[in-house]
Amino acid sequence: MSLTYRQPGVVLTDRRFTVPLDHDDPAGETIELYGREVVASDKARQGRGPDLPWLVYLQGGPGFGANRFVGRQSWLDRALDEYRVLLLDQRGTGHSTPANRQTLPLRGGPAEQADYLAHFRADAIVRDCETIRAQVTGGAPWTVLGQSFGGFCTVHYLSAAPEGLAAAVVTGGLPSLDAHADDVYRAAFPRIERKVAAHYARYPQDVERARRIAEHLLHHEPVLPNGYRLTAEAFQSLGILLGGGEGSHRLHHLLEHAFVRTPGGSALSDAFQEEVQGLLSYAGHPLYALVHEAVYGQDERPTAWSAERVRAEFPQFDAAKALAGDGPLLFTGESVHPWMFDCDPALRPLRETAELLAARTDWRPLYDRERLAANEVPVAAAVYHDDMYVDAGHSLETARAVRGLRTWVTDEFEHDGVRAGGPRVLDRLLALTRDEA
Repeated sequence: MSLTYRQPGVVLTDRRFTVPLDHDDPAGETIELYGREVVASDKARQGRGPDLPWLVYLQGGPGFGANRFVGRQSWLDRALDEYRVLLLDQRGTGHSTPANRQTLPLRGGPAEQADYLAHFRADAIVRDCETIRAQVTGGAPWTVLGQSFGGFCTVHYLSAAPEGLAAAVVTGGLPSLDAHADDVYRAAFPRIERKVAAHYARYPQDVERARRIAEHLLHHEPVLPNGYRLTAEAFQSLGILLGGGEGSHRLHHLLEHAFVRTPGGSALSDAFQEEVQGLLSYAGHPLYALVHEAVYGQDERPTAWSAERVRAEFPQFDAAKALAGDGPLLFTGESVHPWMFDCDPALRPLRETAELLAARTDWRPLYDRERLAANEVPVAAAVYHDDMYVDAGHSLETARAVRGLRTWVTDEFEHDGVRAGGPRVLDRLLALTRDEA
């Protein structure tokens, strides 16, 4: 039974769906998906809700549930002007059947867990969407808004089931159609270095602060209150903040209160440690770490901890080497490394499972160039000029491969533009799909 309730300006309905774990075995094991249906209050009062076209939102990640908005926040405000919206928790996330250190042992050992998680990529997510679309829309095609990894899913949707789409909108998420994970990270580390340089140019006082913290961690390696082992490498990974519009400012405010004087001398402050553990812990989104590199797998080559291997090609990111000289400490960005499964108590029980996924060699191709070249679905994409998370060069190459795809290339926003830009980003992209801009 669906539960309907209200927030300011919206009427919400909880929706639950049952889908096969493996869509190639529809009579086999099933999992549950959760979606939150959102309709503008004024349209619900007028009885117009059932007549509205549908927009389904695919969140970034992998491994994050859909945004939990309050009322008509961010891009949702624009969407509700003309759509009934389904905020879908992709399989394994949010209120959908969970996949984490507590639930995965129900599958069996690491081998069984890895086989289970192999069903949590874009291809399965799109087949989930097609399975539930008939229940949601009565079979009518819907519009998809894909943010970041949700954009990867959207491009697969255009490859695999374009008949299900009335239109497609992608924000910061046009993937390379054929790059191996190694290619992705070789393009990523120079972008990350540029973001770090820009941060230090804005906040030059942070150069010494970051060096001091890293020096402390190289000699002490404290354990945070939640059990996270804070190494210099883990500290560097806070650079993931620099991919968001407010990230540089957030990182600066974090660094400026790192130390406090105690009777035993200078120590990392409780406030700093509390904030850091919240930023670094994967307890709320373990799938991000487990299948992050798997989303790039498309052939018989394993991902084999690609970010860790490629990082070695950029020695300037080595904390010990940086501290031995007088250069700045470089933060890192959106990458997953094997040491995270040692540092993070939410990931430690899953280390062997992660190793098996990194070694896997049976990934299916995700994108069909021929179908994309013949695309007839109206599609538009925001490409952020120097996006730290998704390479703009890769995105533009893909845009040229999708017939009719219109791009909006901008440096006004970072990777989180669809959220930070409020209604403007979605409004412009919808206009592009309609040849109105």
